[in-house]
Amino acid sequence: MLVLLVIFMVTAPMMQQGVQVNLPKADTKAMTPAEETVIVTVDKSGKTFINKDEVPAADLRNRLTAMFANRSKKEVFLKADAGVPYGEVVRAMADIKGAGIERLGMVTEPAQK
Repeated sequence: MLVLLVIFMVTAPMMQQGVQVNLPKADTKAMTPAEETVIVTVDKSGKTFINKDEVPAADLRNRLTAMFANRSKKEVFLKADAGVPYGEVVRAMADIKGAGIERLGMVTEPAQK
């Protein structure tokens, strides 16, 4: 029960930010988010968001570079709808890494057992 409580405490803040998408399911350990979490979301229609603000896909790298210019912790969480083509997810990951982000976490839902 304590483990479940800790998991919910860690994942609840991540689920409250960003755009609602149908997340893929995976068995992974949760990452501990930084004090000011940045979530990049790719929704089913291919639109890209930083937290809740829509960003043109071509401008994602520049926006993230500007956002993280003065931050010491460079960490981003990526939420992608399960229906998004793999190429779109890879493009978003390349833009995030290209912006100098050191840690990239993938947001998923726990797999059903």
